[in-house]
Amino acid sequence: MFELLEGTKLSPVFSDSGVDCYRVTGREYLNRYYVVSEEGTRNLLNKPEIVGFDVYNCMLKPTARMMRHFKSEGLVSSANILSILRGALNYPLEESCYREKIRVHDISFLSSERVFHDAEIAGLEIKYSKLAMVPDSTLLIGDIVATGDTLVHCLRYVTEHYRKHGAKLKNIILFTIGGTKGIEIMERLTKEFREFWPEFEGFIGVYYEGIFSCYQDKGVAGIQLPNVDFYWADGALAPAYRKQSLSSRDVLFEKCIIYDGGARRYEIADHVKEVLEYWEDVERLADQIDFKAFTDERLGYPTPVSKEDWCHYNHYEEIDPALVDELYEQEKMYLKSLEGVQLRAIAEERIEQITNALRKYMI
Repeated sequence: MFELLEGTKLSPVFSDSGVDCYRVTGREYLNRYYVVSEEGTRNLLNKPEIVGFDVYNCMLKPTARMMRHFKSEGLVSSANILSILRGALNYPLEESCYREKIRVHDISFLSSERVFHDAEIAGLEIKYSKLAMVPDSTLLIGDIVATGDTLVHCLRYVTEHYRKHGAKLKNIILFTIGGTKGIEIMERLTKEFREFWPEFEGFIGVYYEGIFSCYQDKGVAGIQLPNVDFYWADGALAPAYRKQSLSSRDVLFEKCIIYDGGARRYEIADHVKEVLEYWEDVERLADQIDFKAFTDERLGYPTPVSKEDWCHYNHYEEIDPALVDELYEQEKMYLKSLEGVQLRAIAEERIEQITNALRKYMI
């Protein structure tokens, strides 16, 4: 348990104009990993009703603020953006660079699609490629990382293109709504790239609101999608995100509706259908689901839990003690508020709310 983040802590870096930044410390990683939190991305992760342009807009402020930080640290001066279609179009990388006066030399595009054989995924194939090469620059990427297969496939394709032309990259900054698998991938790729680029500075991973985990099975409810759906177990969440999430009764049980960002912005009817189907499944199976086990699974550990263990599980040893006390007490009150609540009632309420909010997108 907690293998990839075991022994790590969320260490505050800055808190400025509503943007909180933490760095993952406590282990000798090859790369830098950050968690950034801001009202827009907190709302995005907690409210599937946010769709369309607002998906992009929610991410703009924290992305720009992190670019300012990296510029001040000398980690980026000029950039080439790699857009892995289509989810990458949600990430406001170009506008963030423009706001922070970071020159973007070019934007590259790749479309990596799954190849099926006998109804099973047989691999990935680059179906579209428009690559620009900016030697000794920073490569900027915005992508959701679950298994990370697409990211690895695309990065190897890009680095091979650079190598064929005798060029190299300074570093790679990845902005992601993603899971712990991303850390494993970035550590592995850094070793791989340094075999032919010894001066490669490595990756800078920026996680919005938290480093999550992917379900490896269908979960307690039997309806989660393995290697697709995120949840809190084994992760590290920004304190403000945890506070907002547990301020609502229902958010903890929400489907992972952040995975396919392309559908959420560009094929909204598909997004609405996916969210409603999840809650309809919860409603249908509510009497068969162990609500206590489901709640613990979503939190990431069995409850009740001592404050010391809770702090360790959440990597909060370097967070302000007063805030830690507040968050720990909030979670206890949240669990108490669930006493007597029926999971079916939550599902029925969410179905009605989502239907009313997104009716115009339903087909």
